[in-house]
Amino acid sequence: MAAVLPVVTRLSSRVVRVLGCNPGPMTLQGTNTYLLGTGASRLLVDSGEGVPGWGAALRGVLEEQECRVEHLLLTHWHPDHVGGAAEVQEMAGGRCTIHKWPRAGDEKLLGGLEVRALQEGQVLGVEGAEVEVVHTPGHTPDHLALHLREEGALLTGDCILGEGTAVFESLHHYMNSLDRILCLGPRRLYPGHGPVVEEPGPKIEYYIKHRREREEQVLACLSIGPRTSMAIVEAVYTTTPTNLYKAANVNVLHHLDKLEVEGRVVREEQLWTLTS
Repeated sequence: MAAVLPVVTRLSSRVVRVLGCNPGPMTLQGTNTYLLGTGASRLLVDSGEGVPGWGAALRGVLEEQECRVEHLLLTHWHPDHVGGAAEVQEMAGGRCTIHKWPRAGDEKLLGGLEVRALQEGQVLGVEGAEVEVVHTPGHTPDHLALHLREEGALLTGDCILGEGTAVFESLHHYMNSLDRILCLGPRRLYPGHGPVVEEPGPKIEYYIKHRREREEQVLACLSIGPRTSMAIVEAVYTTTPTNLYKAANVNVLHHLDKLEVEGRVVREEQLWTLTS
């Protein structure tokens, strides 16, 4: 079990983590939000779920360091990463620019807040911190990571977590994103949930290996005979708590979808079968 994370932690001379105060099975100890920079204007990555404890903690950091949020960058659309956007804008007196990879439905999701669309390779910076946008779809289509140039670090959102493994919407795109992150060779990972990853290479390689092993486990399960996706979950996820089976089933279905596209499995009603 990972050590308990404080609500506020200075991780480097230019990075402060403010925990989202929204613990849960899918959020671990809470959503990590990161305040970047060293000057009066800062860059904030993600805005948590918008619970009062997080807002109060962020205000405390801003007041202590006599700074404000000039840019808010959202790694993806999930509510536990965008829920506090309006509060951040209020803290900034309406002077915060919100950025996100474009996705249909963002205007409704963010309550009409003005959002600027991010592009691959775009660079945003404040005093002491400059980040480059890296599109990393898979967890969601709009997911992005941010390369913190001064540290050679990568803020990975929910693509790579500090503990455990991530869920995803598209396994094909997710695997491509993992390969890309591995090729970037970051020296440190600041994940969307869980502790900082100080040795990124082995962590990323584990994620890639884990997904490939899961695929082999799914195929081995089907080699015995046709199965439903949940029957595969029960056979494969033997150490996973049952309250996470629903999320595990989503992952298995994505593996099966990928294998179906490759012509290795077929689906009949609710049963999946290996092709001959």
